[in-house]
Amino acid sequence: MKHNDILWKSILEDIFDDFLKFFFPNAETLFDLEKGFEYLDQELEQLFPAVTDELTSKYVDKLVKVHCHSGAEAWLLVHIEVQGYRDEAFADRMFTYYYRIWDKYRKPITAFAILTDDCRHFLPSQFEQACLGTSLCFRFNSFKVLDQSEDDLGASDSPFAQVILAVKLAIKGKRFSSEELYRLKINLAKRLLNRNFSKRKVGRLLDFLKFYVSLGDKKLDSEYLEEIKKVTSPDPIPMTFEEAILHIVKEEGKEEGHLEKDTIFVQNLLRQTQFSEEEIAQLTDVSIDFVREIKQKL
Repeated sequence: MKHNDILWKSILEDIFDDFLKFFFPNAETLFDLEKGFEYLDQELEQLFPAVTDELTSKYVDKLVKVHCHSGAEAWLLVHIEVQGYRDEAFADRMFTYYYRIWDKYRKPITAFAILTDDCRHFLPSQFEQACLGTSLCFRFNSFKVLDQSEDDLGASDSPFAQVILAVKLAIKGKRFSSEELYRLKINLAKRLLNRNFSKRKVGRLLDFLKFYVSLGDKKLDSEYLEEIKKVTSPDPIPMTFEEAILHIVKEEGKEEGHLEKDTIFVQNLLRQTQFSEEEIAQLTDVSIDFVREIKQKL
């Protein structure tokens, strides 16, 4: 779950303008996109501290300050939850987020729930409460990935639509063999490369697809990388997701001061990612033999 959390947080920041355009066709009229965005994740964590119990399922939350065209100081907040499992208390939690955000900022809020689970009947969209003549109904934008049309997403000019396609492939991938999933993943990657997106966005989308859709087979993972290398530009594309994951495991390594730094980095990468031995050696600047030795000990 932590792996997917990092991917979602990264892609939402990388193409947040496309997120807005995907959900608001008139986004360029509503929002002053040229002013950029302010990500308030730390403030959100203060309002709603994360549960530290390792057995508790994780979910992604994001709070973004977006400027509007209606005035120099006009702005609103976009709250996003990416929910990957069925939770009967989810709507309650969305409302709790809403009133705590409102209490702190006193600014307009639009809330989105992106549901990436595989349960078709789980579609929360509101929280209701009533007691002796006092009632409340809080509604939020609810987007079920599983219900989206693959044809419509594939035909869309939105980079965020391609993110949803990748997520849906990951959800459905459980039904396919590794070889079938490999072919579908390759086809999606090649379609991405034919899109009229900026090189930067294509790179971000390919990274998201690479790590979000797991083949569960190291040989096929290597074949996938080789196939993509054949059709991509020789110019390097920044590996933002590798950097994000490496940053996380480095921070965890700092917390374990009693172990050798390189050993901790490699251990965390082996445990928390699906990088190959060669990729881990390259990312941590150690030998492949060193990585293999740590792997054997684990």
